[in-house]
Amino acid sequence: MKVLIACEESQEVCKAFRERGHEAYSADLQDCSGGHPEWHIMGDVLPLLNGNCTFFTRGGAWVHVEGQWDLLIAHPPCTYLTNCATRAFSLRMTPAEKVVQRWSDRCEAAIFFMQCALARCEKIAVENPIGFMSHWRKPDQIINPYQFAESKDDIENYQMKTTCLWLNGLPKLITNNLPKPEPVRRYLTKSGKYKNMYFEENHGVINGVKHGGNDAKARSKTFTGIAKAMAEQWGG
Repeated sequence: MKVLIACEESQEVCKAFRERGHEAYSADLQDCSGGHPEWHIMGDVLPLLNGNCTFFTRGGAWVHVEGQWDLLIAHPPCTYLTNCATRAFSLRMTPAEKVVQRWSDRCEAAIFFMQCALARCEKIAVENPIGFMSHWRKPDQIINPYQFAESKDDIENYQMKTTCLWLNGLPKLITNNLPKPEPVRRYLTKSGKYKNMYFEENHGVINGVKHGGNDAKARSKTFTGIAKAMAEQWGG
């Protein structure tokens, strides 16, 4: 299969498909951190979404894709689409000029999301947190990393990070039967709400990368268990 993973610098999904013998490429405005520049396209992904394209990989090779991609998996930026940013759109909590700019940024993000979702490809999966795009339509599936862990001891994947999938031409991912992780404690956020912490010693760690909550690159990485499931179930 010819597979394009849009907005992925970590290459987690790309590598999972490559391991199963597919011709997969990651694409992002940033350079890749997954260790395989020969499979990465650095630049605007919009000209590539519909296939029939030629591009230059970071490994130094020209690649031509004839016809449409067999599968498109997109991870559009969620900064302005997630529910976590809701307070920034409130005139009671945020200066008017910032709210106006925020809505402008949200519109731009939503348009990009829809360009991915409506690309000319028979099989499409678009990933985002719970948020604004549910106004378009409800996601087809909502998943968490623990649903794809091999066991409770698989700490890297046995975590909570709610992720929505909008699917076209693809089945829902089959999950495991592991129970939902129990929170070890609750903590108070800056917004005055309580949230659950599920792994004290592993809090803020995704794919071995420790972050303090503000590292967008670390937080955006796809868990290896989910990437493996996508490749195994959607890659045939």
